[in-house]
Amino acid sequence: MKDKKWSVMNVGNISTVKNAGGKTLSFCTSSGVKILTEDGFAFKDLNKNGKLDPYEDWRLPARERAKDLAKRMSIEQIAGLMLHSGHQAVPAAGGWFGGTYNGKEYEESGAEPWDLTDQQKDFIIKAHGRHILVTAVENAETAARWSNNLQALAEEAELGIPVNISSDPRHGSDAGKEYSAGAGGEISMWPEALGLAATFDPGLARTFGEVVAKEYRALGITTALSPQIDLATDPRWGRFNGTFGEDPDLAVDMTKAVVEGYQTTSDEESENGWGKDSIVAMVKHWPGGGSGEGGRDGHFGCGKYAVYPGNNFREHLRPFTEGAFRLDGGTEKAAAVMPYYTVSYNQDKKYGENVGNSYSTYIINDLLRQEFGYDEVVCTDWGITGPEPPTEDGLGWRCWGVEEGYTTAQRHLKIIMAGVDQFGGNNEIEPVLEAYRLGAAEYGEAFMRKRFEESAVRLLANMFRLGLFENPYLDPQKSAEIVGNSEFMALGYEAQLKSIVMLKNQRCTLPLQKGARVYIPKSYRPQQKDWMGNPIAESYDYPVNIGIVKKYFHLTDNPKEADCALVFIESPNNTLRGGYSQEDAKNGGSGYIPISLQYGPYRAEYARDPSIAGDDRPGKVKNRSYKNKMAFIVNSSDLQTVLETREKMADSPVVVVLKMANPTVMAEFEPVVDAILVDFGVTVQAILDIISGAAEPSGLLPAQMPANMKTVEEQYEDVPHDMECYVDTAGNTYDFGFGLNWQGIIDDERTKKYRRKSGYSS
Repeated sequence: MKDKKWSVMNVGNISTVKNAGGKTLSFCTSSGVKILTEDGFAFKDLNKNGKLDPYEDWRLPARERAKDLAKRMSIEQIAGLMLHSGHQAVPAAGGWFGGTYNGKEYEESGAEPWDLTDQQKDFIIKAHGRHILVTAVENAETAARWSNNLQALAEEAELGIPVNISSDPRHGSDAGKEYSAGAGGEISMWPEALGLAATFDPGLARTFGEVVAKEYRALGITTALSPQIDLATDPRWGRFNGTFGEDPDLAVDMTKAVVEGYQTTSDEESENGWGKDSIVAMVKHWPGGGSGEGGRDGHFGCGKYAVYPGNNFREHLRPFTEGAFRLDGGTEKAAAVMPYYTVSYNQDKKYGENVGNSYSTYIINDLLRQEFGYDEVVCTDWGITGPEPPTEDGLGWRCWGVEEGYTTAQRHLKIIMAGVDQFGGNNEIEPVLEAYRLGAAEYGEAFMRKRFEESAVRLLANMFRLGLFENPYLDPQKSAEIVGNSEFMALGYEAQLKSIVMLKNQRCTLPLQKGARVYIPKSYRPQQKDWMGNPIAESYDYPVNIGIVKKYFHLTDNPKEADCALVFIESPNNTLRGGYSQEDAKNGGSGYIPISLQYGPYRAEYARDPSIAGDDRPGKVKNRSYKNKMAFIVNSSDLQTVLETREKMADSPVVVVLKMANPTVMAEFEPVVDAILVDFGVTVQAILDIISGAAEPSGLLPAQMPANMKTVEEQYEDVPHDMECYVDTAGNTYDFGFGLNWQGIIDDERTKKYRRKSGYSS
């Protein structure tokens, strides 16, 4: 062939084609795809028609290719593209939803871990689905093989449209795992998002994003359902630790850094910042979910409303409009957005609707699409279209504002007409097709076809940007070498160390001499249920991996022999459905109860009147107040453990290590302990490296610590930095940006920049 610019290599059933000065291609030899040539370059004939169509031409811009393909798609194919599946595990036997293989139960079928279930095949072929959310994976090699099987199945279909695999965050730290320099792991371990914020280091956040992108791509994952960039302005909110904290300026900088890290690469085939290591950032949750009424979370019916008593709605948009939508790199903006479940109460001044954000024409079309010019993918949060509430008290409702008077298909249509492109957690195509038929009857066939194509173009453009149409296949061995490699593990561990905050260090208790004798009391946890209703057994055991502790210190069960006590506790846990009590509802109450940030009994005598007059669901309760009701803490025994340890240790020092998910009232225990470390989800080894002096604490508080529950109740859900902060026995104020190192209060470039902006100074 004259001027041939490509070469091909076959490994198993995968052919890889290298274009000199162009894109690398890969395809399954059994899928029916052949190679087309033009100007000496090779292209994939995805629709098998023997000619090079614009969507198959990798030289063209992503949007142009997407528009060409959208016009070729049937309404059924576009409807399938608008589905984003429920949770899938690899292998399926290890997941929540399981499945069958060749008609037999997956566990008993003899299937390989990477084989597709019957349900997964039906989703690809019958429902035309191309977006799949993955939860647990057995290992990187299995994930890569499973991804290849998915892509091969999709490639066989009529237009050869590939699969876009997504994931919720999976880079948290396993507290019991031990980090060893030079060793690899299942995946690199980092602090939670709130811990990244505690570093006050956007450069580190950018590195985190880059590592996540590389490891995700090696697993076959191309869309991250993250970062979670809600401003956490109410300290009681159940998803506080998934955010970058309450400060808008810090959240903007951390958001921009992580999204840049996810999306922007500079490999030899990159285009406009997109390359082989890029992943789509689906930032969440527009327009911000951190101002839930009374701190209640939007996952459940008691957290229906985001409220704005401080008239601070616009501040909550800043991590999106100034961070995720204003990138410095070539990708320009986060390529996808997820609205939250909540009703942004009374913010729609144009249409006067109080409906869930994905149902709101004002929130999606007028604000996001028109005012801020966002023309990328919008995907609903998971499972908001109904059809029925799973519990008698209605806590499962997520189709807020349209609970009554709408069919499931009508809910889908309302979401589409609001400007949303995709339905999170929906596996069924028929409600989307029925929504199309309803829309065609009301607005005309041409209008609905055009509206569906708009969403198709947005969804397909991301898949073109990611290179999935060209090169979707993985080398499982290379995947195993990339995921959890020693370099990534080391970077994650360094971030863990930098995220730990020291709040108190009286008598220079820390660092402890290595080999010191330490006493660690056991922790008690009563029986409870996880968020899926599965029982968690009662336990009484050491809260950390004792084997790791023994590598640093001598462990003793006798406090009188100990040089120091290490007490590991967690911030107060109000149960997973914080803010609502079924028992209260059954006894004739409203069901609403306070969320407490203290361990001891709390009666809400200072509760403000609810921001909303009543629950607007027909036939439901009207009184949303919890004034003078009691809050109950699952781990209230943590406080008792600290106080008892203080007595047992006499004058010897007591160090508290607090794993913090939410800001915590420190007044209950701070006066009786000598040192306090706060971590946001790190390995025990990282904590011990700080305690032993192998590393110096450098983290800063990413949020205020309240003086008491009175200030928590009186603060506004939507306003940051509006609490009275706790002042400890050393005279230090536990405000945003506070932290200690071995020399004392940290005062550096980070504190100068962010404390000044927030109005706080030490």
